[in-house]
Amino acid sequence: MSTEPTNELKPLNIAILTVSDTRGVDEDSSGQFLEDSVVESGHQLIARRILPDDIYLIRAAMSFWIADPDIHAIIITGGTGFSERDSTPEAVKPLLDKYIEGFGEEFRRLSAAEIGSSTIQSRAFAGLANHTVIFCLPGSTGACRTGWNGILNTQLDSRHAPCNFSALVSRKPQRAVERLHQVIGKRATR
Repeated sequence: MSTEPTNELKPLNIAILTVSDTRGVDEDSSGQFLEDSVVESGHQLIARRILPDDIYLIRAAMSFWIADPDIHAIIITGGTGFSERDSTPEAVKPLLDKYIEGFGEEFRRLSAAEIGSSTIQSRAFAGLANHTVIFCLPGSTGACRTGWNGILNTQLDSRHAPCNFSALVSRKPQRAVERLHQVIGKRATR
């Protein structure tokens, strides 16, 4: 990233999505860990949702958040494994403009120190869409802790050097903002 660090934190607006067929709010320790970490780091939690592992529900929520000019980053937990229902990569990857190849590699490297070769069963990945950075983590709280502490906390911090995602994602093109308002305005009148 070609973003220069700053001396003070520029808080980002972050949305969190938990993908799970079995967890409700009370059981969502991964989503709660991410929410607490986002807030403790000085960022703003804009939205938090739990959705079943359904490609089309995930894409719908993600498409809305990607288009929202007030959301800079999205963190997804869950649906990145190999079971039949795990579909986060299939849902999200078609929405991305660019992949952040190093994220999945670095996540699995960090994770290997904790869970050994089982890390190869993680399809963690990240990318950019409409000036929104999107990180997809496994559903376990331990994996979310590894991802947040090892990568996300610094890459979302405008003070981190030599580079971070802060300046890139904090400015969505005005045309996207205008278009979103046009679409929302038209739907509201129907």
